[in-house]
Amino acid sequence: MNKNQSTNISTLKAEVARFREELNTRDKLVQQLSQELFRLVKDNTPYAPRPEVAGDYRAEVRLLREQLQGVEQQVHFYQEQLQRRDLEIQQLRQTIRELTERGQMLEQVIRELPKVYTRKFAERLAPIKNKIMSLQIENRQLQAELVAVTDRIAARGINLDPSVPNLKLDLPNITLQQSQQPLTVLSHA
Repeated sequence: MNKNQSTNISTLKAEVARFREELNTRDKLVQQLSQELFRLVKDNTPYAPRPEVAGDYRAEVRLLREQLQGVEQQVHFYQEQLQRRDLEIQQLRQTIRELTERGQMLEQVIRELPKVYTRKFAERLAPIKNKIMSLQIENRQLQAELVAVTDRIAARGINLDPSVPNLKLDLPNITLQQSQQPLTVLSHA
């Protein structure tokens, strides 16, 4: 969860708490007004006030009913607001869960990347190692054959010196280097 989302959730929680407190205050006021209205109506039945006082009471009752309706509308409005905020909070929590899961998955992938690259490198390096080994084997065989041919030629007494004109053999001039080292295969740790 990032800092912005945390601040947003804290703000939403504070706002929800304020709305609930306001709603409770208004509920108490509605209850008081209802009790007062009930008392006035109840007391009004046996008691027959004078017409001018009765008109004042009726006007006051009408005013109280209008106020009660206004408060009920406000209560309804705040209840809707609370429901919307609760839904937003649930959605934000779901988003946080999804992002946390995604972050954990990405961390796992990152932890596995070196192993994957090492394996792929080893897979690509294996054919190269095999090719180098086969070339070294072939090179040793060719060197052995060359030594054998040179030995046979030397055993027959054929002069390989190109300065001798009377032989008329067209043989290549081969000089062996005894210090040639075979290639070493790359080792991968």
